Amino acid sequence: MWHLLEPLHAVLYYAPEAFEEASALGYDSRERWPSYFPYRAAPLGEAGPERVASAFYSFSPRMVAEHVEPAWRVASPEAVLEARMRAVDRVYRGIFGDRVDSPELAEAAALARRAAEAADPAGRPLAAANAALDWPQAPHLQLWHAATVLREHRGDGHLAALLMAGLDPVESLVSFAAIGAASVERFESRGWSSREWAAGRDRLAARGLLDADGTATAAGRDLRHRVERDTDRLAAGPWQSLGSDGVERLAGLLGDFWVAILASGLLPSETTLGIGKV
Repeated sequence: MWHLLEPLHAVLYYAPEAFEEASALGYDSRERWPSYFPYRAAPLGEAGPERVASAFYSFSPRMVAEHVEPAWRVASPEAVLEARMRAVDRVYRGIFGDRVDSPELAEAAALARRAAEAADPAGRPLAAANAALDWPQAPHLQLWHAATVLREHRGDGHLAALLMAGLDPVESLVSFAAIGAASVERFESRGWSSREWAAGRDRLAARGLLDADGTATAAGRDLRHRVERDTDRLAAGPWQSLGSDGVERLAGLLGDFWVAILASGLLPSETTLGIGKV
């Protein structure tokens, strides 16, 4: 379900319409990070860099500060939330066309909302912040909002799994790259310096988790698989609530919309999420 829902959420961070809405607020739209951070952090309110870095975890605190410190001087979180809904509306209408008003999308939105409303927000700051927002009225916007609550619920649980595994923010990326989830170059987008990356690699090697060439040892792979299993377990509640029939029905309904987003070409072929690699 994560594989099906993540593209439905993540298209916000790549679509031209989203950059246009951010630019209208005053954000630099020449790259995606000036809008990514306020779009994703806005549900937290006027959160400072420390709080955002804690919730986002794998980003360098320097990179977070670069974009978050000026973010709320450009526009308020409330204005950003309105802009991201306008952006999603435009993006979905552009990709799905008349299907935004289809009974299939409305049914998918209703099922996804049931799952999202069953997600326990305790200990999950980004999930809780998004779940506290008012639900939009249009089914296609409800679908995006549900996908967002569910992905942040899973993401918050993933951070708990990383902490239990003893992986700090940079180590979480180094260890993920070490199993081939994505290239080291792709992970450089998180803003860590080469020195910080090398230090993280050395710490993992000292624990017997990496070989000298930076690839994961058997123990390193086992650790990462444990992280993913724990993440799945912590994310299971909403789907157990929906039931196997509901999950199967939602998966079937989402297929065409998932394909349409992938076929749009807006999403990169390689991401730091490692979908399909673990």
